[in-house]
Amino acid sequence: MSKLSDRQWEFLKNVAKLIILAEKLEVKLTGGELYRTEYQQKKYVQDNLSETMLSKHLDRLAIDFNFFIDGEIQWGFHPKIQELGNYWENLNPKNEWGGNWKNFKDYPHFQG
Repeated sequence: MSKLSDRQWEFLKNVAKLIILAEKLEVKLTGGELYRTEYQQKKYVQDNLSETMLSKHLDRLAIDFNFFIDGEIQWGFHPKIQELGNYWENLNPKNEWGGNWKNFKDYPHFQG
């Protein structure tokens, strides 16, 4: 089993690759959340903003982005964001994009 810091390093290297592709696609990214404390996660669960205390954000293995395309923020589906999500999932078998989740769509969310 690899150390958490090794997994975090691999995760961030994949994030760097994702950012490079976003620039090529002319998608401006700004950062949302990378790390959450246990207190924050409990509050999100209480407020129905998250369904689990097992969030990858607790281990710094998830990041949320804000997407800007043609100067407008995008919160839902967009083909360029789908391309980013598919690319992300192909970088590493552990990677998941929230936009491809079956029961709940979380387009800004990328985890590894």
